[in-house]
Amino acid sequence: MRGIVINMIGRLFSLVIDCPDPSELASFYERLLSLSRVEDTTDYVVLKSTTGTDIVALQRVDGFRPPRWRDPDRPAQMHVDVMVDDLDLAEPKVLALGATLLEGSDKPIGYRVYADPVGHPFCLVTRESVMLSE
Repeated sequence: MRGIVINMIGRLFSLVIDCPDPSELASFYERLLSLSRVEDTTDYVVLKSTTGTDIVALQRVDGFRPPRWRDPDRPAQMHVDVMVDDLDLAEPKVLALGATLLEGSDKPIGYRVYADPVGHPFCLVTRESVMLSE
């Protein structure tokens, strides 16, 4: 059933990678994926393709510990942002799929943080929360 979308809730918006130095890691992804910087601060760098559709964001995390493959004490630190039109309509759908609203989330306007069925974090985001250069 490849290529068939059934009851789509949202679409992949960006891959956000936690790291100790966003600028340094951004340099790697710029070269690896042929992306360009469209936002660049000390704590957050956003890269896009020339078409503007492929987005990788890198965010500073204090006390970052790099992941180790197959080490439960050092898991991967990445999450996916999924663009939706309406958080209140999308939330019950992702919860029905097995997602969990992460404890401590105050449901701010523009994005909400969830865990997938095995605990990986992801965010539902709306246009209001996107701080990218258009």
